Amino acid sequence: MTMPKHSLITALALLLSACASTGPARSPAAQSPPSTTTKPAEQEAHDPRLRASPPSASSLPSPVAVPLDAATLAALPREPITATAHGNTLHCDGIALPALLRATGAMPAEPLRGAQLTRYVQVDARDGYRVLFSLAELDPTLGNRRVFLTDRCEGKPLADDDGPLRLVVPDDARPARWARQVQAITVIVSP
Repeated sequence: MTMPKHSLITALALLLSACASTGPARSPAAQSPPSTTTKPAEQEAHDPRLRASPPSASSLPSPVAVPLDAATLAALPREPITATAHGNTLHCDGIALPALLRATGAMPAEPLRGAQLTRYVQVDARDGYRVLFSLAELDPTLGNRRVFLTDRCEGKPLADDDGPLRLVVPDDARPARWARQVQAITVIVSP
């Protein structure tokens, strides 16, 4: 059975138009780059390939400066700490960093969730040294990292080259985050 010529041409035209409208699958690299122009959030179409939902602006305050004054520190419970750094075992006492953060309102008392998981703690030393911890790393229900702010070791106040405040992280494999001469602690929402 032969098909009339005009039916064959019509079928071929339909097939070609169907192929042209769907086209072959292209890899992401072959697609054109996204537009660099910005649109107001109300007009911007959400691309479902990027994430389940568009990120929302955080309502959490940032940065939050943690007070390190004597009255704030004296009001918190102290704990004994034994830790080894560079082959020397230290016997210190100080305040658990999560307790300080909670007492000053920089960390919620309840387990962290949602936007709270995007926050980090920055510790600045007088000599410019700076270390970071994620807030989740310090939360007892998540990372439960033991971090202490000390002011006494071996029964004496810290010497000027270490104090007046020193950060001690007993469980870190190396004492790289043991910041001496701590002058500021700040809780920040990551960008």
